[in-house]
Amino acid sequence: MWLKPDEILLKNAFKLWVTEKDNEYFVLQRRRGYGEGGGGLTGLLVGTLDTVLDSTSKVAPYRILHHTPDSQVYWSIACGVTKEEIFQHWDWLQQNIMRTLSVFDSSEDITSFVQGKIRGLIAEEGKSSLVLEEDPEKFREALLRFEKWFELPSEEKLVTYYSCSYWKGKVPCQGWLYLSTNFLCFYSYLLGSEVKLVISWDEIWRLEKTANVILTESVHVLAHGEDHYFSMLLHLNETFVIMEQLADYSIKRLFDKEAFQREPALSDPLQITKRGLEAHAKSEQFRTFFRLPKEENLLEVHESFLWVPFSHFNTLGKICLSENYLCFASQDGSQCHIIIPMREVVNVEKPDSSSRALTVCVRGKRALRFSEVRDYQRLANTIRSRCGISPSPQHSASTEAIRGECQSLINHFEDNPEDVTLMVGQKDSSKAVSTEALMTVFHPQDVENLDPKMLKEKMKEQSWNIHFSEYGRGTSMFFTRKTRDLIVRGVPEALRGELWMLFSGAVNDMATHPGYYSELVEQSLGTSTLATDEIERDLHRSLPEHPAFQSDTGISALRRVLTAYAYRNPKIGYCQAMNILTSVLLLYAKEEEAFWLLVAVCERMLPDYFNRRIIGALVDQAVFEDLIRENLPQLVEHMTDLSFFSSVSLSWFLTLFISVLPIESAVNVVDCFFYDGIKAILQLGLAVLDYNMEALITCHDDAEAVTILNKFFDSVTNKDSPLPPTVQQAPVGNNDKTSHCNVDISELIREAYEKYGNIRTEEVESSRRRNKLHVIQTLEDTTKQNVIRVVSQEVRFGSPQLDELYNLFKRQHFLSCYWTMKSPALLHHDPSLAYLEQYQLGFQQFSVLFSLLEPWAFCTTKSTLSLWIFRLIDENQDGLVNFKEFCYALDTLYCGSFTNKLKFLFKLHLPPAFDLPEDGVIRKSPERGRGKVDLQAYLKQWQNEILKKEETIKDLPRINQTQFIQFSKTLYNIFHGDPEEECLYRAVAHVTSLLLRMEEVGRRLQEPSSPPESTKPANSAASSVEESPTEDASTSPEGSNTSRNSQDGGPDLTEMEWSFSFEQVLASLLNEPAIVCFFDRPVDVHTKLAQAKVAQLKLKANK
Repeated sequence: MWLKPDEILLKNAFKLWVTEKDNEYFVLQRRRGYGEGGGGLTGLLVGTLDTVLDSTSKVAPYRILHHTPDSQVYWSIACGVTKEEIFQHWDWLQQNIMRTLSVFDSSEDITSFVQGKIRGLIAEEGKSSLVLEEDPEKFREALLRFEKWFELPSEEKLVTYYSCSYWKGKVPCQGWLYLSTNFLCFYSYLLGSEVKLVISWDEIWRLEKTANVILTESVHVLAHGEDHYFSMLLHLNETFVIMEQLADYSIKRLFDKEAFQREPALSDPLQITKRGLEAHAKSEQFRTFFRLPKEENLLEVHESFLWVPFSHFNTLGKICLSENYLCFASQDGSQCHIIIPMREVVNVEKPDSSSRALTVCVRGKRALRFSEVRDYQRLANTIRSRCGISPSPQHSASTEAIRGECQSLINHFEDNPEDVTLMVGQKDSSKAVSTEALMTVFHPQDVENLDPKMLKEKMKEQSWNIHFSEYGRGTSMFFTRKTRDLIVRGVPEALRGELWMLFSGAVNDMATHPGYYSELVEQSLGTSTLATDEIERDLHRSLPEHPAFQSDTGISALRRVLTAYAYRNPKIGYCQAMNILTSVLLLYAKEEEAFWLLVAVCERMLPDYFNRRIIGALVDQAVFEDLIRENLPQLVEHMTDLSFFSSVSLSWFLTLFISVLPIESAVNVVDCFFYDGIKAILQLGLAVLDYNMEALITCHDDAEAVTILNKFFDSVTNKDSPLPPTVQQAPVGNNDKTSHCNVDISELIREAYEKYGNIRTEEVESSRRRNKLHVIQTLEDTTKQNVIRVVSQEVRFGSPQLDELYNLFKRQHFLSCYWTMKSPALLHHDPSLAYLEQYQLGFQQFSVLFSLLEPWAFCTTKSTLSLWIFRLIDENQDGLVNFKEFCYALDTLYCGSFTNKLKFLFKLHLPPAFDLPEDGVIRKSPERGRGKVDLQAYLKQWQNEILKKEETIKDLPRINQTQFIQFSKTLYNIFHGDPEEECLYRAVAHVTSLLLRMEEVGRRLQEPSSPPESTKPANSAASSVEESPTEDASTSPEGSNTSRNSQDGGPDLTEMEWSFSFEQVLASLLNEPAIVCFFDRPVDVHTKLAQAKVAQLKLKANK
């Protein structure tokens, strides 16, 4: 590898280098301790230095130096891992540089020319190979070490590396931590002791920062049941964040394809960089905070002050710019932020260059003034270009008019701070609405009603109107502490739908997709899928007590919204609990608005909640358990097993407490959820447990605790609700409320915010990432245990052996996904399928894994044999093999009796295994996880498996001439290389001759008048097998077909006239003790599995 020329003052510093070749201008050196004569104390010392020190010398054992005869200064220009690599560089220098150097007069010119040439070579390499890093030269060196030490495939992308200590037991090993796209690697070499660690990200169960007495701060990694600790990291937080991002990236790409497909920025594993991961993480945080669509990416960040009209001062914060939004968030503790869609911006002006300020004018006669913006000129131009505002001269008249309007707004606003009426926004009306909110239809408000509850409702509305007058209304409203205070006190019924749309960000989705919902409804109308069947079943279970869903109006609207969403997102389709949530949304929002609210909840606010494995809900339950341990220690002391709260709280998270609270109280919870996200649900859950602490501590079992919580939820009321009794939901539990006095939902929510409002959203997201690894791996482990339980009933492998086999099988599946952008194997993984079908191998994957595990390591026709085996065990002929089918083949070959092994080999030479297409390509390969699941087909397959009788040797068809010749050659190939090879060959030849003679005698008895010449084909066949026993007549699928087709094409009918039954072949081979002993020889399964585990990754690397 060419290196950026680096000056070296001492040619033989510490005598660590030996000169191999030299000439007038270049020296090729070898590191002591490497190559010939290496080892001993010198090798140990040099190896230790190479690992610990950060210098070019530790990169590779060979280097090339440049010097001139009249100078004592040397320049390192190349290094290499192998002698072949460094010699290639040396030869290139000899052929391309040496002749040119003779034309220069001075040494300075020679050195300058060589340095320039080397830098040019590095630049050319960098164009196609290395990405830009902070220090490309050091990164090149690290990449070389990474490839040399870990021998991973060349496609593996190194992301970054750090110096650290790895704790092996109680002893730290100083070395280097390498973080790549698919692996976490560590290498250390100290005084002859080498430590090498390779862990794939998809095998990690837990990743967290820890601290104890010995280690002040370290990174803890749990994988394969082993704990690994990395400490003494100079940038521990940065390292941990990168590790978290890579682990999350791997989980999404390999286990959670639905989430991964929505992130095209990370779709190519070969293009992942540290900078790219950091940018992706910032964009994700930006979208989550401002509730923006998934398509938005954080493009620019500027520090600035924003003039806040309601506080009459400038607040410090950051301007965040994406493709379609201009956002601002304060950093001075005021908790103020604002979101401005670019579509709302009408002009951008720079009224004052001295204060580096710019003014953004938006629709609704609003103006926002940003000051002290460092690069205000570029920011203004960027906003203009994204909004389509042209500052060109031909538009100067309109520009001047708008500038005057904006300036007058600002001047009026500054001169009259008490007059903020200009800041009132205008509420946009949606044009594509098919129905009204169901609550306005089934419970219209009576304006003349002077009921105390209605009066309080009017007071709430007045408070919000005052808030709108001060903070704005609509998409560009200021979000502040006062906004949250109003939310906690309760949202008026009339404003609930509007505020839900605003706080969730659904208002922006709907504005940027006009007519989208109507199109979905038309396209999904009349479709019949598993999702639509489930929707129809659950329609009348959605708030059945509410009058809106006792009529066709409400039921039809609910059907349209759920069906349209299932059509939009078939990966989720429909999941239970979506009906309950959508019912509440339809009460307060128009039908199209309810659809976009559902999109916001399912795809942004509660990611991975509504799928078959409800991963998101399980992750948040784990987060909830962590918060219980931290905030309710008294409860933890009494109930050490917190899994009870996980099972109880599942419905809380899935339905946002709607399924456990009366509807008039539950909507207040939904208000808080749309403003604060999952944090509001976690806070309320803690408040519920805290409120019932004393009763829960005295519980004797889980059933009693469930009863206490149910009674508590029944006692929760909303004393301010203006809904009549016909609309309010009846208690779902026991009507006996003697143990609980009524609890007002507003008081409960206020208490939750007061006690647990200090929980930060960043902490919740960090806990989510940490627990997601454990939840995913627990689900994967459950899948593995279920698969092993099913397979163990039909094979003779023990559970530990099946566990190892499953790990190998699963890893082989992933190995084909690690370095491919759109791996076909990745499409074969579908968690929604039955356990056995979740991981399957195509032929190429199967062939590689079988070559590692086959019992005959010396077999010379591995590709052909593995293809026949693949075709044989692929019972449904879909081009995929599951774990059960794979274990069946190995169990027969490892543990089967002589008869079963021979029967297996015999069947390999019969259709469908032997009867291949002309090009050997498997035609049928269905797409997985799409469309309607055919349950009838599954039931029929299950019934056939139950009724299927065991195959006997008499059921096997006879083998014809072509098949028998190939069968004989397969035996020769299996025996090739065995210590008893000659004896086995003679046995096969004897059996072949015997069978052919038996067939000849049998044919003569059946046809006494047939001429003796008819036996010539049989005799010729026998001689062809005996003369070339080791010849492989079918090294490929094409070869086998060519041989067979040439036989089939002729008019000779002799092939069809003679054949052998399996009984004849078995009886003949049983008379050969050498063959019987060969197949009865036990296989050391444990050793085979251990060797395969070590060789699996290296085999991929060597390809």
